[in-house]
Amino acid sequence: MIIRNVRPWGADAADIRIEAGLVAAIEPHDEAALPTAGDVDGRGRLALPSFSDVHVHLDSSRIGLPFRPHTGAPGVWGMMLNDRDNWRRTDVPHAEIVAGTLEQMIAKGTTRVRTYAQVDVDCKLEKFDSVMAAKEKFRDHADVQVMTFPQAGILREAGTVEYLEESLRQGADVMGGIDPSQLDRDPVRHLDIVFGLAEKYQVEVDIHLHEPGALGVFTTELILERTRALGMQGKVTISHAYDLGSVSEAVSRRLIDEFAELDVAMATIAPSTTAHLRLVDLVEAGVRVGLGEDGQRDYWSPYGNCDMLDRTWQLAFVNGFRRDDHIELALAVATMGGASIMSHESPRVAGVGDRPGVAVGDRADLVLVDGETPTSAVMDRGADRTVVHDGRVVADGLRVLGI
Repeated sequence: MIIRNVRPWGADAADIRIEAGLVAAIEPHDEAALPTAGDVDGRGRLALPSFSDVHVHLDSSRIGLPFRPHTGAPGVWGMMLNDRDNWRRTDVPHAEIVAGTLEQMIAKGTTRVRTYAQVDVDCKLEKFDSVMAAKEKFRDHADVQVMTFPQAGILREAGTVEYLEESLRQGADVMGGIDPSQLDRDPVRHLDIVFGLAEKYQVEVDIHLHEPGALGVFTTELILERTRALGMQGKVTISHAYDLGSVSEAVSRRLIDEFAELDVAMATIAPSTTAHLRLVDLVEAGVRVGLGEDGQRDYWSPYGNCDMLDRTWQLAFVNGFRRDDHIELALAVATMGGASIMSHESPRVAGVGDRPGVAVGDRADLVLVDGETPTSAVMDRGADRTVVHDGRVVADGLRVLGI
């Protein structure tokens, strides 16, 4: 297949030849060449790496359902109880909601997904099963990693650990944790279980961290200590970490350096706070950083629309980016930054000026989108998109193909 007349990362018009799922050649666009069957007309659009959403809760989505007022109480526990009280109250089967949300994500350009699947004594494995079914349904359209996630904590309700372990037996890709100090109030035992199960089933770890200030630093240091002691470099992600930039500059700098040393990745949802660690500092230090949408118009908040280009705009906005190279950095994080978390075979974003993902030898996971420049694409967020996964067109015009 040849993708004709596209502009890789906004460069001059080119023709991209794809063979065996890889970018085999990128040559100047030949206007005289006759297209052959199966070729794609890029129509002068930008060619970017497809998006990687490495922090999404497919299990709690309300995409496709009628809008409802937000009824959640403040805090993780209050929000979790709101979800628990309401998620079954729909006329649409849960598995269909999850699959429909993933389908919309793919249609808008996301072909790499790390999704949470809540496991607790209330839903047991029901949400997990829905997410695993969606992964299977779209196995030819996107790479999906499923994280077994103790949204209600691990220690607060008896029986949670057994359900978590059963989900790992059934194929969960990542072991999750959440606020070991603030929610479970026993960080040592919480992390014993998280890292112990991860080691037993040879999966990676991803820990939600909403904890503020010094408490967040304390928990982070415990996670780093475990990572080093167990030799799990490159296998741990910390998500959110909203407040690690609120402490002293020296402490923030030390944490960033340790993340780089231990190859601990960061997943951000572009929160509306200035207390997070600075994106430029993380990337320049060599930390893997990915982006995600978090909830999708769910019982936690009304935000989320399955469009990672929208979330890229938000990432640039909350970081105060105006320069083109910084806004393009947000795009690089939203695409290949997350890809490098999901697979170390994908190149990480090496610095502010690095634009990986559309070069000879790269996997052909691409999104074609209208825009004068990458920055204008982020600002305008056009709907004229064609999505390529593993060398095959899987979506066009916001519609998933082949299902």
